[in-house]
Amino acid sequence: MNTQKDKKATSKGSILVVDDTQQNVQVLSQMLRNENYTVFAAFDGADALRLLEKRIPDLILLDVMMPGMNGFEVCEKIKSNPDTSFIPVIFLSALSDTESKIHAFDAGGVDYITKPFQHREVMARVELHLSIQRLQNEKES
Repeated sequence: MNTQKDKKATSKGSILVVDDTQQNVQVLSQMLRNENYTVFAAFDGADALRLLEKRIPDLILLDVMMPGMNGFEVCEKIKSNPDTSFIPVIFLSALSDTESKIHAFDAGGVDYITKPFQHREVMARVELHLSIQRLQNEKES
């Protein structure tokens, strides 16, 4: 029987969710926790960068349109820091134009999901990029 304690012990990885909309953070966090991921959240870019000084997640889900620093700028800062440059960043955005998607990849993102997001798509992409990350880590060790 799987208890809550068992679920915590078998975390599939840690994910930082960065979005200025509290409801998006709540929905994504619950979705990920239900799939046995450890989740922590930030509500803007500066908050995310401060959090990354203390905790290094296995993956980041990053909104594009946020006040202050947008997601592209946050990703560029993450990728320019040797302590965080290896973390896969998946963008989540209501922007669905090609230019925004290209900008996301140019900034260092590994994937791009448009809002409103679908549970199965988010989980498939998260699991794909965490698998790729694990394989790269194994290859390097």
